[in-house]
Amino acid sequence: MAPQPPLRVLCLAGFRQSERGFREKTGALRKALRGRAELVCLSGPHPVPEAAGPEGAEPDSGPRAPEEQPRAWWFSEAAAVFSALEEPTVCRGLEEALETVAQAVAQQGPFDGLLGFSQGAALAALVCALGQAGDARFPLPRFIILISGFCPRGHGLKEHILRAPLSLPSLHVFGDTDRVIPSQESVQLASQFPGAVTLNHSGGHFIPATASQRQAYLKFLDQFAE
Repeated sequence: MAPQPPLRVLCLAGFRQSERGFREKTGALRKALRGRAELVCLSGPHPVPEAAGPEGAEPDSGPRAPEEQPRAWWFSEAAAVFSALEEPTVCRGLEEALETVAQAVAQQGPFDGLLGFSQGAALAALVCALGQAGDARFPLPRFIILISGFCPRGHGLKEHILRAPLSLPSLHVFGDTDRVIPSQESVQLASQFPGAVTLNHSGGHFIPATASQRQAYLKFLDQFAE
């Protein structure tokens, strides 16, 4: 029997992450899933000025090349800032963010699953809520993996997510000592997915990939092997 092709997963980066940087941050996970899943990384459409306050980004390690400029999916004020836990007056750039994901789905898909980290996880949940509500741009994936996720706030977004249970298999990964996205935020988001699988770790705001955690990812993905 010929080996099954790997699952294709569209991965949405966090705030202040470039596509290249996000690929590096998911390197250990990518290696662990080799042969099981192909991770296609996507960063937000909006450049983030160096002076903008980070949403949990690690300190800069030095000057970036132009292609490594940090990006955002949207901003929570007119200025180029984002706060995950405050109710914003605007969500500037959100429509461009949704269109960026829609283009990736149309041009690089189909994808079996979605993976999102932090702001990317909030956007991934919103994309699935829109798809479930009938938005033709976003066919529902077979599964979703949300790391340091939270319900997006502003313009009724949180209410949109909470309006109805999101009916697709989900894995929710969060750190007990995450000071950027407190674990209760991720737990609240997970509660919107019936049958949600959770993987909590003792660390903070990052993508965990120790041996035991890798097994948890693989166990979750095994159910989608054809």
